[in-house]
Amino acid sequence: MMPLLIIVVVLALYVILAYNGLVQLKIRSEEAWSDIDVQLKRRYDLIPNLIETVKGYAKHEREVFEKVTEARTAAMSAKGIKGQEQAENQLTAALKSVFAVAEAYPDLKASANFGKLQDELADTENKIEAARRFYNANVRDLNTKIKSFPSNMIANTLHFETKQLFETVATERETPSVNFEEK
Repeated sequence: MMPLLIIVVVLALYVILAYNGLVQLKIRSEEAWSDIDVQLKRRYDLIPNLIETVKGYAKHEREVFEKVTEARTAAMSAKGIKGQEQAENQLTAALKSVFAVAEAYPDLKASANFGKLQDELADTENKIEAARRFYNANVRDLNTKIKSFPSNMIANTLHFETKQLFETVATERETPSVNFEEK
């Protein structure tokens, strides 16, 4: 009788520890997604200022500004990780076109306001990248625990689901070559 009781107690403790570990990893991955969301909001807030600054110098580039505005709106309303991922990649491409337009306007490149916005946007992009890595690390740990034996039995029984990584497209992995200094 005593060995059976010990086995039941050990099994119960394992289930409790495994469940708590899964919950902890799930909460960490949700917190990490929230960190990405905060940085994306900061990025969205900087974009209108960037557009207005560039508009002052490059009045004839309406199509570029419209694409950035549309991409920003789509990114702000994107749902789910895959939708957010696609929208962010489109926004990144649109922002690259703004910086490409800026190359044609030496006065804009020399503008202190544009330089400050460029620095803030670069800082935000770095923070998004760090938040993305933190999120992906937490999702990796959660997914590993959900798929590993024997915790997978508990995860499946209690309906824990794997999460998607927040990845970049191949073109975003390439470092853009943007030079704002006079030649």
